Amino acid sequence: MNKLIKPQRKPRKNNKNKPNVWDLVIQDMKDRDKDGFQKYGVHLQPENGRNSLIDAYQEVLDLAVYLRQRIYEDENGD
Repeated sequence: MNKLIKPQRKPRKNNKNKPNVWDLVIQDMKDRDKDGFQKYGVHLQPENGRNSLIDAYQEVLDLAVYLRQRIYEDENGD
């Protein structure tokens, strides 16, 4: 089985010295909204003239490339 698709082990028990990942993501979202507002002068809104499905799909493609790059680097000591 390809090691990229095999099931991963269960996560370790809670480490109280580490941040809650949800809190990190929520802060990132707030920061991204602020940056977008500063750049475009408006918050992201529906019916803004863009196709959000295409935008999201293109972002997912970028994400896949970044993830695969990191997997390669981790496996090859880069």
